[in-house]
Amino acid sequence: MFTLQKIKSAATRTILVSLALFVSACAAQNQAATTAPASLATAPQYIIGPQDELDVFVWQNPDLSVTVPVRPDGRISTPLVDDMMAATKTSQELARDIEKVLTKYVKDPLVTVTVRSFNGPYNQQIRIVGQAAEPKAIPYRNDMTVLDAIIAVGGMTEFAAGNRAVIVRNEDGGQQSYNVRLDDLIVDGDVSANVPLLPGDIIIIPQSWF
Repeated sequence: MFTLQKIKSAATRTILVSLALFVSACAAQNQAATTAPASLATAPQYIIGPQDELDVFVWQNPDLSVTVPVRPDGRISTPLVDDMMAATKTSQELARDIEKVLTKYVKDPLVTVTVRSFNGPYNQQIRIVGQAAEPKAIPYRNDMTVLDAIIAVGGMTEFAAGNRAVIVRNEDGGQQSYNVRLDDLIVDGDVSANVPLLPGDIIIIPQSWF
């Protein structure tokens, strides 16, 4: 009798946990009832991050033109510019900052900074979690879409509920969730379900209940 009671108790707990998870999933889906925008008003500028590699070109000064990595602390060192913060800046902003330092040594320096390899700051990366084949964070690229991100993580697992996936996006100081139809896009080839991404987006792919 004692063993039977334990079995019943364990079964009850299992049912309650399953119901709680189901209610939580339904609530998340309701919060993400808004479909992700099919287009974006403006393309964001790329923000330099640690471990990016930069080409720094100083016009008519080949000795000052170098390719440098952004250190883990977000700084770079170039000829005559011993230590400068590069992370969190656009390439144009960094070029102007380098010019200000070089004016001490070069007349009217003209600097161009080009990002050779991309990682970006962590808060600008695209993170894909849940039932992705290889959940991970990937660097944002201009004009990146949901399809690009899913390809980068090797697709979805067989347990994924793709049409219940959501994009969590920082907007106006808060977080907004958007529904995205990954099954329609990946399985059925419905390109209308493909939507653009923004830096910092999080794609959450839940597990199917069936």
